[in-house]
Amino acid sequence: MALTSPSVSKTVHFVGSICLPDTPTVFQELCLSLLPHLRRIPDGETGKRGGFIQFQKDIFADYPFLLRETISAPAEEAGLSEAQKSIEINLKPLEYDQFAISSYKEFCKLRDGGAIPQHVRFQVCLPTPINIVCNLVHPAWRAKVEPIYEKAMLGVLRRIQDSIPAKDLSIQLDAPSEFAYLEGVATVPVDWFSPVKEGLIERMVKLASAIDDGVELGFHFCYGDFGHKHFTEPKDVGLMVEVGTALLHAVPRPINWIHMPVPKDRTDAAYFSPLKELELGTTELYLGLLYMNDEQGTRERKEEAKKIVSEFGISTECGMGRATEDELNSVLQIAKKILN
Repeated sequence: MALTSPSVSKTVHFVGSICLPDTPTVFQELCLSLLPHLRRIPDGETGKRGGFIQFQKDIFADYPFLLRETISAPAEEAGLSEAQKSIEINLKPLEYDQFAISSYKEFCKLRDGGAIPQHVRFQVCLPTPINIVCNLVHPAWRAKVEPIYEKAMLGVLRRIQDSIPAKDLSIQLDAPSEFAYLEGVATVPVDWFSPVKEGLIERMVKLASAIDDGVELGFHFCYGDFGHKHFTEPKDVGLMVEVGTALLHAVPRPINWIHMPVPKDRTDAAYFSPLKELELGTTELYLGLLYMNDEQGTRERKEEAKKIVSEFGISTECGMGRATEDELNSVLQIAKKILN
C-alpha cells in the first residue's frame, strides 16, 4: 500500500544540517529510520556547507576588504568615502542553487527506486541575507552590500524554482541573526535600518514573497546550536509568536510551517503558553523539543506543549550538522518511539 503524508502530530521535521558524509546517505538514513513520519527531507547541508554560512566568505574573494575580519576595512565610525561608495561589487555565485539542483537529482534517483515515497518533498534550507551580511561583512560596508547580496539570493531562489517542480519542492528560510538582534544578544545596526524589528520582518517578507505558489514555504526560528547550546535561552515562545504572527499577516502567500526551538530544561507549560495567541490556520507548527539521549525529557516537553496547542510536529531545536553519528542515531530512535 502506498504511503501518504502523515498528520502533523505524527510528523518529525529536520531543519537542515545532518552529520552524515553525503546527501544520498542523508536521504537513505532518514527514510530508513522515520519513513512513515516524514513530509519533507533536507539534503543535510553536507560538505562545505557544514559550517552554516561560513563558506559564503568565498563569494567575496575579489573584495577581501568587505569582510569583517579584514583589518584593511574602514573603521565603522568613519563610514565610506565617496570613492568607496562608488565601487562596483560583483559577487561570485552563492552556490545554494547549484547544491539544491544537484541534491534534487539524487532525491529523484532514490524516489524512482522506491526509497523515497511520492508524497515526500525535497527541502531546501536557505539563510536570510541578513545572516550573511551581518556575520561576514564589515559594519561599514553592510548597507552597500545588503541589496547586492539580496539580489543574488533572489536569483538563487528563481533558479531553484525554475529547476525543481513546485510539487516536489519545499523551501525553508533560516533566521538566527534576526532572533539574536531581537533578543539583544547581537549589536543592533541602528545606523543602518530602523526600526529594527519592522526592518527584519520586512526583509523576511520580501524573500518569502519570491517563493512561488505551489512551492512549500517554511520558517526556522533559530537560536543556534554552538556546543549544543542556544545563544540565549528564550524565556518563552512569546517573541517567536510575535514574529510568526507578523509574518502570517504580511507574507502574501501561505506559510506551510513554522519551527520554534524549545530549551532542554523547559518541561513546563509556561514556556509554551504564548502559543495560545498564535492563529496558525493551515500552517504547521514544529516544536524543537526532541533531544538526543533524553527520551523522558522529550516526552515531558511534548506533553506540556499539548496542554497549550493540540496539533504540532516534533523536531530538534536546530540542525544536526555539529552532532556525532551516535547523537543522530539517538534522536532518530527517540523520534521513532515517540511517534509510533
